[in-house]
Amino acid sequence: MPAGMWCVIPIKDLINAKTRLSPALTSEERRNLFQAMAEDVLAAAAAATKLDGILVLTNDPDATKLAKRYGARVEGEPANVGQSEAVSRAAQVLKKEGAEGVLTLPADVPLVTSAEIDLVVARHPKTRPAMSIGPDYARRGSNCLVLTPCDLIPLHFGHVSFEPHLAEAAAAGVDPNIFDDLLGIAIDVDTPEDLVHALEAGRESKAINYARSAGIAARLAPLQS
Repeated sequence: MPAGMWCVIPIKDLINAKTRLSPALTSEERRNLFQAMAEDVLAAAAAATKLDGILVLTNDPDATKLAKRYGARVEGEPANVGQSEAVSRAAQVLKKEGAEGVLTLPADVPLVTSAEIDLVVARHPKTRPAMSIGPDYARRGSNCLVLTPCDLIPLHFGHVSFEPHLAEAAAAGVDPNIFDDLLGIAIDVDTPEDLVHALEAGRESKAINYARSAGIAARLAPLQS
């Protein structure tokens, strides 16, 4: 039975991933980049010492194989639902099975490290209930959310979810622990500009290496500062 803190990572189908990158990347490049990003996140979560397990939600066979390679538990979905619905379902399952809390990460934060994940768990308030949240670098989205208990608030993942999640914390009477000093969590990749931001951050990862070796980084050079 699950206990402690579980990492929940939704991974949608790889074939149709990252359509907002279409102006700069081919469909094959988008698929390969997203798979590399998902592997970066899985590798970081698997190497973290303060997690008690990883739960990946996906209906994609290749994503399933990738997740199991990193020791993750995989759950399918009744339908290809959105991130909020997927994470909410996972939270309910884990809570019912005895998990103390969930730490959610998207599959598109290729610079995240195991040390950052461990730091998030270590910083999470010991009082209960509690919520920790890490916004994206634009402070619009929620790139990491830690909830104890697992189903503390309704979820609003999307392009603008940071403020809605803060509002839900207030409604629940919880003072959220906000962190925005962890580079690998703050940078998610949805657009060509995001990818440039990740390339300029100075970190190595499978996704960054792929973007360079495939010529994508050179193609995006005009967007770089």
